[in-house]
Amino acid sequence: MSSLMFPLLLVLLAVPLFLSARKQKRAVAEQQALLKSLEPGDRVMTTSGLYATVADSSDDTTIDLEIADGVITTWLRQAIREKVVVDTETDAVVDDVDDAADETVVAEPVQQESKK
Repeated sequence: MSSLMFPLLLVLLAVPLFLSARKQKRAVAEQQALLKSLEPGDRVMTTSGLYATVADSSDDTTIDLEIADGVITTWLRQAIREKVVVDTETDAVVDDVDDAADETVVAEPVQQESKK
């Protein structure tokens, strides 16, 4: 019985480590593919939550983002978190890129109750 305990313990510890390493490797590869695919005109969100439009992506390490009309800033490419899909009819940011065709997120106005 004790001869089976060590291989079983080894399998129980090694398999989750192997699977998590594969998952992390896949996420890194997806992020690198995203950074390489950025082109001028793409809407992106940075790691700090800033929404911007790609103005120039010709440099390998940096990217120019237009954060407002005529305001262009230079960022490291690694600061880009994700591409953002914008519904052109309502100018609303789509919540999830995978559900871009299904659903859009539109901000509802908040009504405050008056105190008497």
